[in-house]
Amino acid sequence: MRVLAIDTALEACSAAVFDTDHGGITASESVAMARGHAEAVMPLLARVMDLAEIDFANLDRIAVTTGPGSFTGLRVGIAAARGIALAAGKPAIGLSTLAAFATPLIAEDDTTHVVAAIDARHDNVYLQVFGIGGRTLVAPRVATIRDAVRAAITGPVRIIGSAARQVAAAWPKGAEPPLQVEHRSAPDIDWVARLGAAAAQGYGPPKPLYLRAPDAQPQDAARLPRR
Repeated sequence: MRVLAIDTALEACSAAVFDTDHGGITASESVAMARGHAEAVMPLLARVMDLAEIDFANLDRIAVTTGPGSFTGLRVGIAAARGIALAAGKPAIGLSTLAAFATPLIAEDDTTHVVAAIDARHDNVYLQVFGIGGRTLVAPRVATIRDAVRAAITGPVRIIGSAARQVAAAWPKGAEPPLQVEHRSAPDIDWVARLGAAAAQGYGPPKPLYLRAPDAQPQDAARLPRR
């Protein structure tokens, strides 16, 4: 199976090609950025596909992170994945950003719990807790840091994501500390590609997983009246 993975959900613009018949990752690139994903994604995809020496028509599927994450970034990646899938006549699947964070830790050791936490600003985080074997214990949600800590204290636990340090810093005294705290501003694109190859076929095109309404709201007071 040949999978093109795309991630623009957070502070990176990334792509990778995973080929199960040729030893795994054949090309990969990740550029750290907080803004500018829309301008960067298509040239980056072209470079990765050239490096992998594969045409879009020869892919088996396109995988893309669907959130939670930056509202603008999510739309950029999903639009690119859906456009390529439509042009190439291939299926596109969506992957949770939280699952993408957790996957390498679960692959390393699936006998302890993993907490994936993304900074949602205003002392909130996007959170998902994975148990033994990678099963979901706490479904994706937005929570205060205090509530996230409460959900995370389920026994020996490892924390990963852009809010990993924030959650660990709020850990209560006397509680068993996390076994591992790994700050990452974006998922490892190579693992996104591997997850994309292993995931079941989705139903319909990928859609954003926002979990909450955007901070920016229409300014009704400044709206001009219609005539």
